[in-house]
Amino acid sequence: MFQLGKTIVSEDIIQKDFVCNLNACKGACCIEGEAGAPVTSEEVDILKEIYPKVKPFLRPEGIAAIEKQGTHIETEMDELETPLVEGKECAYVTFTDKGIASCGIEDAFNAGAIDFRKPISCHLYPIRVQEYSEFSAVNYHRWPICDDACTLGKQLQVPVYKFTKAALIRKFGENWYTELEKIASEM
Repeated sequence: MFQLGKTIVSEDIIQKDFVCNLNACKGACCIEGEAGAPVTSEEVDILKEIYPKVKPFLRPEGIAAIEKQGTHIETEMDELETPLVEGKECAYVTFTDKGIASCGIEDAFNAGAIDFRKPISCHLYPIRVQEYSEFSAVNYHRWPICDDACTLGKQLQVPVYKFTKAALIRKFGENWYTELEKIASEM
């Protein structure tokens, strides 16, 4: 681990390779697990505001889940997350004609309907950020459903931090990312 500004960064984001392989996993990260995607308090307000514009891009099951639970939920641990459809996939999940999970929020963004891409936790994946009072911990989240992404990343020689460049810049800024690149070049 190393410190970069007010972040503590796992060396894994430099040393491990990763490129999403949606043809292999079918977007399982949006479907598997027991919780929705983490969202920030700022994103809660954004989700409420954009929902009417995102709704046309969603599946009926997702709409029903959101209209029953809200555009986000608060867990028993006071964490904010996207709601799930019957305890399974994220309520914002859509599927392509090839059965690959997509994000209705990102679909609306790509169509120009909204200017919010998707929750930062989704954009950063496989990086997870844990916020503490004095710093943010930036870690690589290893999950077996992403083994094909690790294999593809290794074949293409794309480290995690390069795969997530746009999201890291969105979260921490251009200067932070430039400093990360300098550190990576010295490792």
